Amino acid sequence: MSDEPDDNKIEAMLTAEPLSRAIGERYLTYALSTIMHRALPDARDGLKPVHRRILFAMRELRLTSTGGFRKSAKISGDVMGNYHPHGDAAIYDAMARLAQDFNVRYPLVDGQGNFGNIDGDNPAASRYTEARLTAVAETLMEGLAENAVDFRPNYDGTLEEPVVMPAAFPNLLANGSSGIAVGMATNIPPHNLDELIQGCHAMLKNPAITTAELVDHIPGPDFPTGGVIVEPRDAILQAYETGRGSFRTRAKWQVEDLGRGTWQIVVTEIPYQVQKSKLIEKLAELIQTRKIPLLADVRDESTEDVRLVLEPRTRSVDPDMLMGALFRNSDLETRFSLNMNVLIDGKVPKVCSLAEVLRAFLDHRRDVLRRRSEHRVEKIDHRLEILEGFIITFLNLDRVIDIIRYDADPKRALMAEVWGRAHVRATSEKDYVPPPEGQEGELTEVQAEAILNMRLRSLRRLEEMELIRERDALMAERAGLADLLDSEKLQWAKIGQELEEIRKQFGKGTRLGDRRTAFADAGETVDVPFEAMIEREPITVICSKMGWIRALKGHVDLAAEQKFKDGDGPCFAFHAETTDKILLVAANGRFYTLTGANLPGGRSMGEPVRLMVDLPNDTAIVDLMIFRPGARLLVASTAGDGFVVPSDEVLAQTKSGKQVLTVKEGVSAAVVRPVQGDHVAVVGENRKLLVFPLSDLPEMAKGKGVRLQKYKDGGLSDAITFALADGLSWKDPAGRTRTETDLSEWQGPRAGAGKMAPRGFPRDNRFT
Repeated sequence: MSDEPDDNKIEAMLTAEPLSRAIGERYLTYALSTIMHRALPDARDGLKPVHRRILFAMRELRLTSTGGFRKSAKISGDVMGNYHPHGDAAIYDAMARLAQDFNVRYPLVDGQGNFGNIDGDNPAASRYTEARLTAVAETLMEGLAENAVDFRPNYDGTLEEPVVMPAAFPNLLANGSSGIAVGMATNIPPHNLDELIQGCHAMLKNPAITTAELVDHIPGPDFPTGGVIVEPRDAILQAYETGRGSFRTRAKWQVEDLGRGTWQIVVTEIPYQVQKSKLIEKLAELIQTRKIPLLADVRDESTEDVRLVLEPRTRSVDPDMLMGALFRNSDLETRFSLNMNVLIDGKVPKVCSLAEVLRAFLDHRRDVLRRRSEHRVEKIDHRLEILEGFIITFLNLDRVIDIIRYDADPKRALMAEVWGRAHVRATSEKDYVPPPEGQEGELTEVQAEAILNMRLRSLRRLEEMELIRERDALMAERAGLADLLDSEKLQWAKIGQELEEIRKQFGKGTRLGDRRTAFADAGETVDVPFEAMIEREPITVICSKMGWIRALKGHVDLAAEQKFKDGDGPCFAFHAETTDKILLVAANGRFYTLTGANLPGGRSMGEPVRLMVDLPNDTAIVDLMIFRPGARLLVASTAGDGFVVPSDEVLAQTKSGKQVLTVKEGVSAAVVRPVQGDHVAVVGENRKLLVFPLSDLPEMAKGKGVRLQKYKDGGLSDAITFALADGLSWKDPAGRTRTETDLSEWQGPRAGAGKMAPRGFPRDNRFT
């Protein structure tokens, strides 16, 4: 056989394709891929393929809104490996945006960890964060297991993914979308879900509804960051009519009176997609370049909420004039462009009006409703077929048992037998009617298989009655579904009911449902009160023996070695948050209150706690703990007196603290412990242990209390509350935890002397 190429191969190799055609065809392929599978959202579910695949992969991982979180790296890895063969960084960025409540009006991902902030900081690496679905996202996918939408093979043909989500609400308008394709782009602002559902109801009542009538229900966007829309209604109406336009949005601000004629402007909400850090840089540049001579200073006092403080040059400056200048020269006022370019039926890109987008969603919901109903009918038919076989079994029980017991091939014999099939049993004994004769038939393979798989306990008479009731209920449900599939009116009514359920779950009056963006004329301002909130961050509180306190950022290892001043050492260390209130219990019986956010940082040795509260120099610190509202505390003195106090009663409003435990000279506070369980264990310096019911102790706001244990010499060493059923635990000298469950020897009435502690009890007479 010759190795030389034939003439056809040589001609094919020598034939050259024109460069313009090659580039044109390849660029057109790239453009179509970008438009269809990357940049433009689907009008039906409002999602791009990457978002749809992220949500579907999280659903496959069973990351429900009430379940646990999974590492973001695991999620993005599954999405990349199973459905979206692109970079994991791009997938993680897309998922992180779905979790950012300052970017997405109704977040579809519930993030745990650092997912970025409004300053423009990037999310933490995917190995540090965790995520799960939100309840909103679950409603988007409701019906995937009921053949609600088509599925297609994934990129390598090993799995299947949904072409579109069932989408129980108009997500395209609720959360908005943005993207840049080849030769076209899209930019859709988020809207209020309650108002969108009102618009859908109006369209269901009047399919020929006009845009003006829709705008009565949907007045404009509802941005997650709030702000004020100052665009005239006519311009908003035109934008929704044509699918193109813009919305002029301003920051919310107010004048804060500082007294004596001085004031400052506080900005509490900034326009959508404006990074606060860059906004502050721009304002500082305006001050430095003196472009706004009326502005003297800008400070960022934001915590969880936005708070930008703008100081005027003089008190005589007009606030409206100052803000007008800032609106013209900074991003305190922006325009959000509307370009409602979406994929209709996932195939054709089109710039749609508001009515067209809602119509595409409602048509999709009708298709989903029909497919789910048909799927349910198939399930009912299958179940009815099985139920018919079960009922035949009860009618001919002896014959069925005989076949199963003696026939070599019971399945084939059951199918070959001719059975009476017209039996209808009533749901009560007195209404029983014997089966009529004359109607006969054979069992199907499904029925025969189901009969062979029946459990013997299912042959009870009561089970037969249950089968009759189930069959009747399924037949009634099937009749209702048949009516639904045959009536367009019933279908639209059902869709309206489903939308109303979503409205009750996420509409106005719920955490997500209330409108955030207000409307105003361009010449008006909106006065919004500001409530200061502390940013919630984890801290580790450390206090030394000499009373030097500090707060390290984050939850560090409590066993890690820390630096202290010479002659000082560790005393208290625990994990807390900056929003926590911390109770300091002094030996004089007074309780002092500290705030986690006000504790000095952990870079230094801290500060003396006596500079923060009026704690006498000769008074020791008995305990330092986190305040838990609604809890109860056991307090006791060295004299053996004590009581139970509600934690809300020990909070101090001033630096001088609050006297809770009354102690006389020579006596000091010894124990403050959270109340848990139903019994109290007290041990004295004489190593005698006494156990008595917690109910014997009074609950008081302050005072001396009652006698816990009687002593001839010495006083109280320690006290603790516990559940008698679980036993009393302590660590023996070897460091092992020991639990004593039989405490009858040490049980007695309150104020008794007790008996010697069991062998192995700690030598320091402390339970912990």
